[in-house]
Amino acid sequence: MDVLTKVPVREQDAKERAKNFKEVCYGYNAEEAMAEAARCIGCKNAQCVKGCPVAIDIPTFIDHVKKGEFAEAFQVISKSSALPAVCGRVCPQETQCEGKCIRGIKGDPVSIGKLERFVADWARENGIKPEPAKEMNGHKVAVIGSGPSGLTCAGDLAKMGYDVTIFEALHEAGGVLVYGIPEFRLPKEDVVKKEIENVKALGVKIETNVVVGKSVTIDSLIEDEGFDAVFIGSGAGLPKFMGIPGENSNGVFSANEYLTRSNLMKAFEDGSNTPIMAGKKVAVVGGGNVAMDAARTALRLGAETHIVYRRSEEELPARVEEVHHAKEEGIIFDLLTNPTEIIADENGWVCGMKCVKMELGEPDESGRRRPVVVEGSEYTMDVDVVVMSLGTSPNPLISSTTEGLEINKWKCIVADEADGKTTKEGVYAGGDAVTGAATVILAMGAGKAAAQGIDEYIKGNK
Repeated sequence: MDVLTKVPVREQDAKERAKNFKEVCYGYNAEEAMAEAARCIGCKNAQCVKGCPVAIDIPTFIDHVKKGEFAEAFQVISKSSALPAVCGRVCPQETQCEGKCIRGIKGDPVSIGKLERFVADWARENGIKPEPAKEMNGHKVAVIGSGPSGLTCAGDLAKMGYDVTIFEALHEAGGVLVYGIPEFRLPKEDVVKKEIENVKALGVKIETNVVVGKSVTIDSLIEDEGFDAVFIGSGAGLPKFMGIPGENSNGVFSANEYLTRSNLMKAFEDGSNTPIMAGKKVAVVGGGNVAMDAARTALRLGAETHIVYRRSEEELPARVEEVHHAKEEGIIFDLLTNPTEIIADENGWVCGMKCVKMELGEPDESGRRRPVVVEGSEYTMDVDVVVMSLGTSPNPLISSTTEGLEINKWKCIVADEADGKTTKEGVYAGGDAVTGAATVILAMGAGKAAAQGIDEYIKGNK
């Protein structure tokens, strides 16, 4: 065995997967997982743990995998993570745990994410559950939102003995995990729903179709419902647009709507009550992971699909793996290109998009080279659907209906990074509602920190 090289991961053939919504990556089997785990050198001062936002004891769980002790490996992971099967699939490990792996200095880093996925999948298939609290402590905590930050905060508090209820606005729990990430990256029935069942097995209750700010308020949860503390993990579901002419035309979607229709409403299925316009030629504007998800979804719905991004490939914010998969599947990348107007026909439907070519100038405040318009480069792209994937911000409903809850100029809730404490007594927040759109694992890290903060708050005040 070559210890410098990762055990390769089996994947569905690109030509086949471009036509279906089945998962792209098959993951490791037991033999492959044990072989990959054997590459870990078991650092005493494990840098990989420092790179993990939820601080999983990575060397210990990998050591169990190496020995074939998969149930023990799962319990180690479960002490820190409520969603291991999710994280093993969608975390940007290359910039976090694997990015700090010492093995990666000379050769490939250990495939920590794929090993986490294997352990979580093995546990699910073998009926292994995380260990619940031994006794309850008599205190109630409300969690708003059942996305990654809410599920993590709720799971951690339940393990501490709290009576936790999650309030979810949509009809199905999971937040961005169910509406925002496509089936081919994150299966809903076999992975997301099973992870949520594990959180519920800890004693967490989930109430769906509850819009906090309308159905109930944070103040009423505390004053009337008897909750000792509240965690806000409501995410960032308000889409951003470019503000260019023609953006209100029929056939223009936010990536949020496009993916929600496809993922949560199953709009890609025949006979769906919420059909989605597949389009013959789709342009997805943006270069992040969400843009890749929207483009690869449009491709699977039968469209010729273009990623339109104003910077070069080096500046693409999407994960390298997602860009690689998109290219393999046939997504066309129109880089250094920026839309200036969306053209509609006489009936108001998209029939084209005016664009200009760009070149990179001096770095901007983000450190990336600023794109500058190339004079005389205007042209029209022939498209019939445009998907805007330019980021999202928090919905202001909760902050606007809660007295004493401070927000910043981006409409994000102001909260302490260390413990999630907001400006309102007994109210904590984390994830995209605080940071704006970010990754699943960073939201989980915030939920974990807030759970500790809530525990300290209640113990100090009750």
